[in-house]
Amino acid sequence: MPQLDTSTWLTMILSMFLALFIIFQLKISKHSFHHNPEPTPTKMPKQNTPWETKWTKIYLPLSLPL
Repeated sequence: MPQLDTSTWLTMILSMFLALFIIFQLKISKHSFHHNPEPTPTKMPKQNTPWETKWTKIYLPLSLPL
């Protein structure tokens, strides 16, 4: 029964890793990233409600005079 020749496996594995590294580097280098993303400030419009300008007092039932 012939023996399995494993002398070239290390060369094949290392060349495969090198090829994968080069392929991924080429794919990443073609991808365009935003250099300095800055959030745009969103300002909510102020809504004028009638109860904001008035002073109101809330009476609790237990705080009412007897």
